[in-house]
Order: sequence, then structure tokens, then C-alpha cells
Amino acid sequence: MTGAPASAAGGSGATPVPRGGKLGAAAVNQAGLWNIANILTMVRLLLVPGFVMLLLHEGGYDPVWRSFAWAAFAVAMITDVFDGHLARTYNLVTDFGKIADPIADKAIMGAALICLSSLGDLPWWITGVILFRELGITLMRFWVIRHSVIPASRGGKVKTLAQGIAVGMYVLALTGPLATLRFWVMMTAVVLTVVTGLDYVRQAVVLRRRGLAAERAAAMEAVAMATAVDMEGSAGGQCATDQVHGAAEGVVEPVVEPAAESLGEPIGEPVAERVAGGRGATEAER
Repeated sequence: MTGAPASAAGGSGATPVPRGGKLGAAAVNQAGLWNIANILTMVRLLLVPGFVMLLLHEGGYDPVWRSFAWAAFAVAMITDVFDGHLARTYNLVTDFGKIADPIADKAIMGAALICLSSLGDLPWWITGVILFRELGITLMRFWVIRHSVIPASRGGKVKTLAQGIAVGMYVLALTGPLATLRFWVMMTAVVLTVVTGLDYVRQAVVLRRRGLAAERAAAMEAVAMATAVDMEGSAGGQCATDQVHGAAEGVVEPVVEPAAESLGEPIGEPVAERVAGGRGATEAER
């Protein structure tokens, strides 16, 4: 047997599920495209055309149909909260969710703003400010994504909540004090939109500067390491050359000494003296 006994694993051999109803790590790692977070995101995308048709039905001024449109908008906003929470809690983050979630958010909000402005309920400059901010921040995230990710700030979450409440109040056919109240709620949302947008710009500039500085530091470190390796290689080559020269000298000296000993002369005697002695002996013999 290669596995542990069933009693050691809890009696059944199955992986126990943590208390509290949460999925275990093994189940979480198996999350694919069709998980609950992505399904909610796709539902929100499908709600966009339905919301537009409900809002513009009967010319866009029927209170009943606008109530239905408000219900669709509210469901879309609620799913926006829950899909992100589920994705973070159960580690259901996927590449599809990273792309589709912000698209769904911008789609439902942009559709509501454009429809309300086309109906004359909302000034176009408010729609322009909000859409320009949302599109600009999205592009800025892609601008700095190579260096870092701009985290969602608390102010950004408050802005999203204020926008949802304000747009939802404009979708409903409100009159009297409630109509005045929704205007000030929308003004608050616009202010939060501008302030948080400027904060995101500041974060993006700081993150990009830090990323570029880190890249330059890494490049300089790589150059310094390459230079050090080259210097070590040059020093190693010089040492090898000295060793070769020393070995050559050690070979030459033993060859010269036996040659001198074969002549019967002391080692190290000058060659000129040996030659002169040889000539004197020859003359004496003559």
C-alpha cells in the first residue's frame, strides 16, 4: 500500500473541507473559466442591452418601464460587488475576469449615462466628465502595467458607490425634493470622480518613475557584473601565461645541466673557458 490509512485521513480517506462553508485549497486551485465570479460578470454584461431597452421603452418616460430599468441597473451594481468579493475570497481570479469585469462596469455605467443625457435628464457635461475619467484611468492602468498595478483605493470604491446611487436615482422617474436630492448626489459623485482621477494619475506617475529607476539600476548592475567577469577572465589568463613560462624554464634548465656534466666540467662554467682549454690541449699535442 502506498497511501495512508483511511483512519489517519479522518476515517473516510477524503480530503476534509474546512469549516465555515469555504472551499478547500485543492478545490480553489481547480477554478476555471466557468466559476461563479465569471458567471456574475457575464450576467452583468448581458444586462446592459436589456437595461437600455427597458430605459428607452415607450420613449423613455414611462415610470413603470423606468422602474424595470432601475431594477436591472441595481442587479448589475450588486453583481459587481459580489463577483469581485467571490473572486478574491475563493481565489477565482482568471484572465477572463480581469478583462471582462472592468468592461462590464464601464459598459453598464456608460450606457446609463448616455441614455439619460440623450433623454435630457442629465447634462452632457456630467456624462463627459465621468466617461473621460473612466476611460483615461483604464488607459493609464495599461500604461503602467509593465511596472506595477495601480491598486483600487478606498476613494475609488466610494466614488463607484456614489455614481451607482446617483445614476440609479436618475433612472427612476423622481420628482419634487427627491429630484433635487439626486442632483446633489450626482454633484458629489462628480467631485469624487475628479478627485480620485487625479489621485490615480499621481499614483501612475510615481509607479512609472519607480519602475524606470529600477530598470536603470538593474541594467547598471548587469553591466558592472559583466565588467567584473571580464576582469576576472583577464587575470586568469595572465596567471595561465606565467605558469606556461615557468614550466618552459623548468624544462630548459635540466637539459642544459646534463649537457655540461657530459663534458666533465663543473656546472655553470663559462663556455668560452671550455673552448679556450680545448684549443690549448690541441696545440700541446702538436
